[in-house]
Amino acid sequence: MGAGKTTIGRLLARKLGMQFIDSDHEIEARTGASIPWIFEIEGEQSFRRREAEVIRELTAQSGIVLATGGGAILNPQSRQFLRERGTVIYLRASITSILQRTAHDKNRPLLQTADPRKKLEELMAQREPLYEELAHLVVDTGRPNVQSMVHMILNQLDARACESAPNCITEAQPSMTEQTTILLNVDLGERSYPISIAPSQLDDGALLARHVTGSKVAIVTNTTVAPLYLDKVKAPLLAQGKQVIDIILPDGEEYKNWASLMQVFDALLANKADRKCTLIALGGGVIGDLTGYAAASYMRGVDFIQVPTTLLSQVDSSVGGKTGINHPLGKNMIGAFYQPRVVIADTSTLETLPDRELSAGLAEVIKHGAIIDAEFFDWIEANIGKLVARDKASLAYAIARSCEIKADVVRQDEREGGLRAILNFGHTFGHAIEAGLGYGEWLHGEAVGCGMVMAADLSHRMGFIDADTVQRVRKLVKAAGLPTVAPDLGVQRWLELMEVDKKNEGGAIKFILLKPLGKPSITNAPQDLLLATLDACIKE
Repeated sequence: MGAGKTTIGRLLARKLGMQFIDSDHEIEARTGASIPWIFEIEGEQSFRRREAEVIRELTAQSGIVLATGGGAILNPQSRQFLRERGTVIYLRASITSILQRTAHDKNRPLLQTADPRKKLEELMAQREPLYEELAHLVVDTGRPNVQSMVHMILNQLDARACESAPNCITEAQPSMTEQTTILLNVDLGERSYPISIAPSQLDDGALLARHVTGSKVAIVTNTTVAPLYLDKVKAPLLAQGKQVIDIILPDGEEYKNWASLMQVFDALLANKADRKCTLIALGGGVIGDLTGYAAASYMRGVDFIQVPTTLLSQVDSSVGGKTGINHPLGKNMIGAFYQPRVVIADTSTLETLPDRELSAGLAEVIKHGAIIDAEFFDWIEANIGKLVARDKASLAYAIARSCEIKADVVRQDEREGGLRAILNFGHTFGHAIEAGLGYGEWLHGEAVGCGMVMAADLSHRMGFIDADTVQRVRKLVKAAGLPTVAPDLGVQRWLELMEVDKKNEGGAIKFILLKPLGKPSITNAPQDLLLATLDACIKE
């Protein structure tokens, strides 16, 4: 009792498009008497018989979310019906929390005693083992944000559904087919969210709409993606009566700036979007990062959903909650850590992706293998031809394994206090290239690809890897269609640009290097070795 079953049950039913029923309210409707009256006149035993009858009838129905009374599980047959006919969610609450929530509630007959705490302790000792045994899912209700709890339940329900579906898995497998659906979870407590990876997901309007809470939705996209997918994303939202705000930005890294951010805010304010509005990032990494930052900032935080449409955004930027915009003096220097509600990666969108953008995404795939999983790196080497040729099954596995790796790193270090910095392998050099040439001249993935070759060269000069490993990295980056020769920005300019990096401390440039392949090292580098790497990679 007092765990929030009615409040959460109603919200959950609304999200699932189901009917909500509270068994206590159903008993009152059938008898015309209140629960306290039934306890007083007929006694608890009579109430339990009525309760068991209601549960037997209701669990035979489908399409409902049922909130039971706290003592419903005392009846063995009710336990059997609940367990076999539905998914049982136990909302676990501490005795202190329950007392706070029920202190002024006179409709709790069992708590109308001189010592409610003692009574609750007795009830908990009796019922807790049954709750734990019966539940398919256990959710702690100590968090104040009810919406977060509902989303967490939805995520866990998705995972259960995926486990029982014939073509759905919860971890990446090299044997995946092009039609495989994979559901991963970024485990961050109340900020946890699912990543759904599958073809043709944008054709399933209910999938996206279920994660939208308020009446207003803003879809942020760009001039390239909007003609392809905007109407498909809008249609189911409009069908549900949502007010949809279109925000179409220019396409390109050079527009990941303050002016574009203001364009988003202008549209939200002009349409009187409130704190219950949801932002949908429909596009690549630029759109995802900018929309996430807008969501983190607007009214101090509103929901947002990532719908990545490029390979780079599906394997990397849409996952992990890094949001932001560029500054003329440094890439992604203005931003926030802010997690989405869900990431919906529709692999069918890669069919319209230009070859250059596909190659840019492969840079981040290679990165994940190089820093974390040498076996995955081996697999990429063996399958790079298939990936470049857009073999759907190969791309599906590459996306899933990359997301799996990143989700695990983010789980351990959400705000880049240490470990998460390894995801920047190749980025210290790559960001310098982007800023030095001017944003948009090279794609982000192209700069990272070249940056990984430079980082591998520096790793060798530091004695961390052998020359053969450097050649493997260089050869794979080249096979992915990415540049391996760095632009000549001038040594001094290279150093200036690399000094403007979020990983740096006390002015010292920090690099993510390989020690060995598949294991990262975060370290400084002697300037003579760094200069030698710059010289070799620019002249090559």
